[in-house]
Formats: sequence, structure tokens, C-alpha cells
Amino acid sequence: MCGSCLECAPAYDSVSATYAYAFPIDALIQAYKYGRDLSLAPLLSAHLARHLRADVDAIIPMPLAAARLRERGFNQAHELARRSGHALALPVMTNACRKVTDTPPQAALRWTERARNVRGAFVCDADLSGKRVAIVDDVLTTGATLNELAKNIKRAGAAQVHGWVVARTLR
Repeated sequence: MCGSCLECAPAYDSVSATYAYAFPIDALIQAYKYGRDLSLAPLLSAHLARHLRADVDAIIPMPLAAARLRERGFNQAHELARRSGHALALPVMTNACRKVTDTPPQAALRWTERARNVRGAFVCDADLSGKRVAIVDDVLTTGATLNELAKNIKRAGAAQVHGWVVARTLR
């Protein structure tokens, strides 16, 4: 755990990343996410499924706001979650949570602005009572988005929330 997490514990119970967000993984993720190279989804999700074994009941992909989904044409986290769930024989709860606020992209913000940007952005409609859930996303930088979604998943009754990401930005 980092010093910040010790000082103010996040809502999620753990985070696992298969790679550091550095070359060449960063270039692959950018090509996948922004270049719409969906052919990279099987590669990235295979590494995720192979390296991240947690005792969870279900996977929830990081939701995108409707406007961002229309703009991008796909939810990169959903594609990773769908393939990882299949490989691990875990259900993917695609519609369990929604992003209800169209916020500016986190990547465009300073680290200190990110938690405020996503505050109140998510809603969980599913009953997650007692479930151990993994949130799947492509990149974790500050953990603000993961933390905000994890809060809502725990409010929906989840016993544990784990973050599974392809890559993590190192300070």
C-alpha cells in the first residue's frame, strides 16, 4: 500500500495490474483505446486473465458515459471484461453500473483534479449483496475513478471490490 492509501483507505480492497503503463504497453493501449484497434483486445485481455486470479464472483467493466460511448464507438473496459470473464468462467455484469455524468476525460486533468471530476458520476442498479466483484479497466493512474465506482458498488451491497487493470501509471 502506498502512503496515501494508508492515510485515507480507498473503497476498493485491492488493485492488480499486469503491466506498468510504459512503452510498449502504453502505445498498445493508446492504439486500442483511441485508435480503435479492437484487434488488440484479445491480447490485452488474455494477459489480464492469465495474470489476475482473484477470488471473485463477478466482473464489472468500468462504465462509460453515453456520449463517450457514442464518440468512441465501444467501451474498451467492456471488451476487456467480456474476454477475461469468458477465459476465467466468470459472469460479466455489464449493466450493473452506469456512468450518469459525462465528465471530461481523466487523462486531460491534473492528478489533483481527478477525484472531484468523477464524484457522483456512477450509479449501481444491481443488487450486489455479499458479492466479491472485480472492476476491469485498461489503465489506473490515480485510482480516483476506480475508487468512486467501488464506493457505489459497496453501497449496492458488495462485500469486496478489486480493481483489475491492464496497466498502472507509476509516479
